[in-house]
Amino acid sequence: MSFRVAPCKNLEEFGEAVFAIGQYFGMEPTEERLERFSKNLPIERMHAARENGVTVGGAGAFPFEMTIPGGTVATAGVTVVGTYPTHRRRGVLRSLMRAQLDDVHARGEPVALLWASEETIYGRFGYGMASANASVTIPRESGAFARPLAREGAVRLVDADEALRFFPRVWDAVRRTTPGMLARSRNWWELRILFEAPGSGGEGGPKRFVVLERAGRPVGYAVYRHKPSFGAGEIDSELQVVEAVALDGSPTAEIWRYLLDIDWSVRITSGLLPADHPLWWLLATPRRMKMRLGDGLWVRLVDVGAALSARSYATDGAVVVDIVDEFCPWNAGVWRIANGKAKRTTTAAQLRCDVTALGSAYLGGFTFSQLVRGGRVEELRRGASARADAMFATTRAPWCPEIF
Repeated sequence: MSFRVAPCKNLEEFGEAVFAIGQYFGMEPTEERLERFSKNLPIERMHAARENGVTVGGAGAFPFEMTIPGGTVATAGVTVVGTYPTHRRRGVLRSLMRAQLDDVHARGEPVALLWASEETIYGRFGYGMASANASVTIPRESGAFARPLAREGAVRLVDADEALRFFPRVWDAVRRTTPGMLARSRNWWELRILFEAPGSGGEGGPKRFVVLERAGRPVGYAVYRHKPSFGAGEIDSELQVVEAVALDGSPTAEIWRYLLDIDWSVRITSGLLPADHPLWWLLATPRRMKMRLGDGLWVRLVDVGAALSARSYATDGAVVVDIVDEFCPWNAGVWRIANGKAKRTTTAAQLRCDVTALGSAYLGGFTFSQLVRGGRVEELRRGASARADAMFATTRAPWCPEIF
């Protein structure tokens, strides 16, 4: 069955489309909330699926700029994708993905990006798991560092207005070298990162903001909540780290030293960390942080040639890849990646893979050799996967510190 899918024209249509997924998370689609959301997600970038004029599904795409190895690329941040329960398993999602990817391609955005609520959904539309996401639970008594920390900066609590002055400076410095991080507009900072509706913290308290400064210059920051709890006459409180970002080296150590030392917390929890987070080396007993890895970002190369030509490569060399892409057939064919560019070629392929595998390797989160071992890439010429590994290598794991 086909549905009419089109961009939303006004806030009412926008709200109906967003509610396709929002209803499952207890969302109340008030006008104030929708207006605030539309400041970051333009109304025309929200697609609605309709049957006989009635909205039955929706899918949106933030206009992002994402850091990739060696630069940035215009990226569609896919979000609020859902189908009304009256129309499940009838092709609504496929219709939405078709219209959305066609729109992204027409806009000239080479890459699409998302967090998958269910990891089995988006592979059939060309998205590949591109990063590992880590969560930790650190008992406070296990928060000692392996080596003494000589503090060089000062941490102070700030309000949202001060945070808006200082936090973006740190964020921009870190994101320039971290694949997967996204540029944030002022609206994004004000209406998402620093904004908090009454009661939105759930069992946790309100957001607290701290900045780490050296010589009056911000070099780190953290957003966290206190989740108080008392059981059987004992403190069982938790410190929930929403986001902690700092420059490499001692600033990262200092901001985490502050968080691990906060009183009245039995454990410190944090999600959305990169797999190679410095806590592995900072903590004296890293196994006790109980790090759990799961899937993080999922990447879709919408324009293979433009996406591969936008990033840099760690070594010289060339690799020829036969790409299968049934959902976006304009990408299918044999591509030669060499001298920082990807071009179509008639040369014999050395690797063959679905476009999802290319998305998995794009940010450097996974290697071609891993994908060969996992059955996602076929090596047609011996040594091709090792050569591709060297070319796509990065010095740090991809990281996106928030779910959008």
